Amino acid sequence: MLQKMLETQYGITAQEQIKLDRFDALTGNGWLYIISKPLGREEEDLTELEKISRHLRDYGDQNAPMFLQSKDGKFVTTWEQTQYCVLANRKVEQQKRMKLGRKLARFHERGRQVPFQVERSSRIGQWKGLWEKRLEQMEKVWNGLLFQTPENEFEQLFIESFPYYMGLTENAIQYLVDTEIDIEPSETDNGTVCHERFNQKTWASNPYFIKNPFDWVFDHRSRDLAEWTRERYFHNNQTYDVDVKGFFDEYQSISPLSPFSWRLLYSRLIFPLHYFECIENYYSTQSEQGRKLLEEQLGKIIRQSSEYEKFLAGFYPVSGAPIHLLNLPQLEWLYQ
Repeated sequence: MLQKMLETQYGITAQEQIKLDRFDALTGNGWLYIISKPLGREEEDLTELEKISRHLRDYGDQNAPMFLQSKDGKFVTTWEQTQYCVLANRKVEQQKRMKLGRKLARFHERGRQVPFQVERSSRIGQWKGLWEKRLEQMEKVWNGLLFQTPENEFEQLFIESFPYYMGLTENAIQYLVDTEIDIEPSETDNGTVCHERFNQKTWASNPYFIKNPFDWVFDHRSRDLAEWTRERYFHNNQTYDVDVKGFFDEYQSISPLSPFSWRLLYSRLIFPLHYFECIENYYSTQSEQGRKLLEEQLGKIIRQSSEYEKFLAGFYPVSGAPIHLLNLPQLEWLYQ
């Protein structure tokens, strides 16, 4: 069906259909064609992402795919009452020993050179407002539960744990605000192409190496560094430190972090995104099985809260941040 769509709408013949993580893809003539639904994105959003992708390719990134235009010149095509976008990239196999830190630093360096104003996918300077909004929404739900009997174990856990995570969120916001007041950003702190949630597997759509524009947002580079670190910690909280040290060494061999970058990164790690996402996912999930899994996840998050505090207390030393040289503030209560 997708082969026919590609041939009819784009004039491209593909041989084989494969699955790449959450996407369908087709291969043909040494090319990979990734089929995506626009997921509520408008033509203007796609035009901006296409311009960013073209810029990265022009600056030497061979893994930034092209947005293909259909025969009628649009980035979105309708086929059998469903909308699709098609991305094209040369088939590039995964490298066995890829230095992800160096590759991400180069990606960010290219992204900083974007020669036009990015508007639709920009998150620059928005963290404080977004965090406050999420906190406010969650506090409303929590207040609504306070004066009634909890319906289940999840609600009981949420009611008991929220004040602690509200305090952690306020710490993150304060650390962020202090950073913006205390420090003048350097040129390397300009916005760049980042990802919603960058992790070890973001570019590894086995067996191919792909940088998917639908993952991109325009933000400060510390977003990607923080989310990669968070995912590594939760992947294995016993051995994450070796990965983190190596990754930051690699990244900084290309692009050293400024005091502003370190502090922004740290504020993002303090923000308990894992807790927020667990609660938000629970209330937006209809499936009973899904809710049960999220209840177990919340219990685990709460049980491991003191471990997460140790992770926050140790992050600067583990990552090799020059704490004294750059005068990086610590959260004093973590050491009491």
